[in-house]
Amino acid sequence: MYEEMKEVLRQYGILPLAPLIPGHPAVNALTKAENWHTDTELDPWGWRVRFPGEGFAGYGKFIKKKAVLVSREWLPEFAAAAGSPRSLEERYNDGLCSPEALKLLQIIRADQGIETRQLRTEADMRAKELKAVFDRAVTELQGTLDIVISGVKERHNAEGEKNGWNSTSYETLEHWLGENGIAAYSGSREKAVEGLRSRMDGVWTPEAIAWITKTMSW
Repeated sequence: MYEEMKEVLRQYGILPLAPLIPGHPAVNALTKAENWHTDTELDPWGWRVRFPGEGFAGYGKFIKKKAVLVSREWLPEFAAAAGSPRSLEERYNDGLCSPEALKLLQIIRADQGIETRQLRTEADMRAKELKAVFDRAVTELQGTLDIVISGVKERHNAEGEKNGWNSTSYETLEHWLGENGIAAYSGSREKAVEGLRSRMDGVWTPEAIAWITKTMSW
């Protein structure tokens, strides 16, 4: 089933985990509900980190703060079309990003693949009342394609035994692309949008194309 989902992702390029784009497939609509969260080969929840781990697709909350997979073939153009060519520091100076997002990105740059708990610790955001602030900043960084979810790490106690839920880990998009031998897109945002539309034509429904064009201001 994982291999079948790879083919779907290869065909459509962009695949949400849950229904998001009208007239467009989603992982949970193509899989059986009883297979989710089973920790088996058939568990789509595990696939969401297997795809980026194998370098097949980038994963993160890229569209409307919702989890989306973008195939390696589409990701450079998608990042150029949905992200920004300017550094986060430049955007911060212009008031276009939060100070928390900038702080987190600087930590992630220095420790690629850092997991959530450690990231919160290094950012001084471990307090319960700061969790919402942390979550917003992490989601903000994914929405601007500055970071991707690179996987999950098991939590262990002092005896080395698995303890608690797995923890999400993050890395910069630039690092993920480099680690997987994928060149960043060098053209303009307009050219990237044009390239994505060309990929969608004849594959995506007109309804889906219209929705993403409006949603992403393309």
